[in-house]
Formats: sequence, C-alpha cells, structure tokens
Amino acid sequence: MERISMILILTAVALGNIALARPQNENYPSEVPKETQRYQPPAAWKSVEIGDYYLRRKKYRGALGRYQEAVQTDPYYAPGYLGLGKVYDRLGLKQKALDAYRKYLDLLPSTKDAEEAKDVHRAIVRLERHLQTPKKRPATSRSPAPSPQ
Repeated sequence: MERISMILILTAVALGNIALARPQNENYPSEVPKETQRYQPPAAWKSVEIGDYYLRRKKYRGALGRYQEAVQTDPYYAPGYLGLGKVYDRLGLKQKALDAYRKYLDLLPSTKDAEEAKDVHRAIVRLERHLQTPKKRPATSRSPAPSPQ
C-alpha cells in the first residue's frame, strides 16, 4: 500500500497536480516577472573589461557605452576614465578625451601610479597642443614679379 501511494504522489507531481512547497529564504528568490525587473549594470571593472574588448576590435561606439556605464556605476574607478579618454581620442572628440585623461590621473591611487602612466601624459600633451593651436594655413608670400625694362 505504501508503494502505491508513493507512485501516486510521484505521478501527481509529474503531471503538475501537486505543487511542491519551496522554502522562502534568500536561496530561493521570489519569482518576479521579467518586465518588472530593473536593469542591473555589471560592476565597473566588468564594464571596462567589455569596453576593452570592443576597443581592441575598433568598435568604438560599443566601447564608449561600456566605459560610460563603468563611470556611472563607480565614478571613482580610474580605468573607466582611461577607456573613455582612448575612445574619445579615436572618435576625434579631443576636449572630452583630454578631460577623461585628466580625471584618470586624478583618480589614480598614488603619485607613483600617475608617474608611470607615461602614455596618458603623452596623450594629454598632444591633445593640449592640438586644442591650443588653431589650424592655420601657411602664409604664402609672393614677391611681385620683376617688371620688364
């Protein structure tokens, strides 16, 4: 008799007639429809990692979005600003690149790290030089043609 009741219970569970009770604790989150779940951005380091992936493949718009997501998630995460500087520089947005590089240097944890960021220092110098000097056309000085005598 006991075996028959066990078979009946298993059959009912398999057919969905009996719902097994699930304990309510942190290991079993309550089910929330996907429409009501809010987007949770990944950690800043993960967004930077994905941004680096896009940057290596020259997918600048995708990289830009990920770096922006990283600095929104954690505004004190320096590598996010480094990535923003690189992308802005490649997109031709020189002033934004300069601002992002400066913010990166400001957020580095130590002076030693800032001094070791030579590539960033070079990029800042290049961008400052580019932004300070307006593009001029070389002046051509034409001397009057000698008059025939």
